[in-house]
Amino acid sequence: MLNISKNSVQNTIWNKSYVTVQDIGNSLARKVFLKLILALLLLVIGMLFLPWTQNIQSKGVITALRPDERPQTIQNTIPGKIEKWYVQEGDLVKKGDTILYLTEIKTEYFDPQLIERTQEQVQAKANGINAYENKLLALDNQIHSLNDLQRLKIQTVDNKVKQSKLLVTTDSAGWKASEIELETARQRLKRQEDMYNQGLISLTDLETRRLKLQETKAKAIEQENKYGLSVNKYINTLIEQDQVISEFAEKISDVKSKRSSAGSELYDGLGEMSKMKNQLANYELRQEFYYVMAPRDGYITQAIQAGIGENIKENTPIITIVPLKWKKAVEVYVDPIDLPLIKRGNQMMFLFDGWPSIVFSGWPQLSYGTFPGKVQAIDYNISKNGKYRILVEESDIKPWPDEVRIGSGARGVALLNSVPVWYELWRQLNGFPPDYYTGMQEKIDEKSSK
Repeated sequence: MLNISKNSVQNTIWNKSYVTVQDIGNSLARKVFLKLILALLLLVIGMLFLPWTQNIQSKGVITALRPDERPQTIQNTIPGKIEKWYVQEGDLVKKGDTILYLTEIKTEYFDPQLIERTQEQVQAKANGINAYENKLLALDNQIHSLNDLQRLKIQTVDNKVKQSKLLVTTDSAGWKASEIELETARQRLKRQEDMYNQGLISLTDLETRRLKLQETKAKAIEQENKYGLSVNKYINTLIEQDQVISEFAEKISDVKSKRSSAGSELYDGLGEMSKMKNQLANYELRQEFYYVMAPRDGYITQAIQAGIGENIKENTPIITIVPLKWKKAVEVYVDPIDLPLIKRGNQMMFLFDGWPSIVFSGWPQLSYGTFPGKVQAIDYNISKNGKYRILVEESDIKPWPDEVRIGSGARGVALLNSVPVWYELWRQLNGFPPDYYTGMQEKIDEKSSK
């Protein structure tokens, strides 16, 4: 035997009866066993120096890369009663296909001729606005006519004023002349009286001169009265001029006041008609909302509302639609300690639920059934689960399977720096974080060398 124990059984056992005992006692078998152990030890030591790709593993779900390509709920715009369904779950619909038909539940929209009657109201209001516009046009014409008549009347009165002023000037000159003539007649009478007293002229001549004086005085009084009448006439023409200006100003002001009232009524009518047109447009659009349409091409997956005759409020989720075409992506969550190691554009490998795969995380070249992806976006805000969300899109290197669906699970492996196996074991035992990418480290080294 191996003679390990002092208690030997060699003398009590018949060795030739047991082939195994003979093999154990054979020195050649012992040498082979030792060589095998040594070879395994050398193999393990050699494997410690093999390259190992550091990685970060995280779980995620499949989603669409663009927000508008993800599953969405279709909602109704107005409240109504479910009257008819046009689709069922699993149907493929095109954009604009009718999904559901609603009927009205509000009493103010029950009138089947609501739009026609509203159009009649708008037309009646439009006719009233046209009448106000015609009234404004007539008042404008009246104002123009009064302005023209005022200018003509003022010109006529101005001519009268000028004529009266000239007449006053003429009569004033005639009055002054009669005054001079009267003074001359008085002086002549005085000289005639002196000559009569001296006996140079007869009494008849003296009485003739006295009569002439009376005539001259009468003529002077007549000229004075005539001058007074001319002055009064001139004053009257000035008063008439003021009256004409005041009269036409009052008439024009009255017409302008009427025009302002008509303009105010016109603007009120325009405002009411605008409201009525808005209401009419709302009525017309509301009828289009009775039909709930598909917003895009996709598959009907889940009916949230069901039944016929059920009343639903506005903006109620009715059904879920999954887009027909969507760019695949996976959203995964990483710990904050691993976030600095991942940058936009880095590569990740994924294992999809239900897809056969053989994975060697440290040797991605030997893995089977994995699919590459490229980091597209990294959230700047931490999620509620205490991790950061990363969105990874499908890579052009190897397309992802068409069988994957939105919401199915995936396990992502972010490939980092390549290190020896012994270094990775040492890092794992000490709890150190993984290294940066080799490409990033080379850039850091190049910057430091410069």
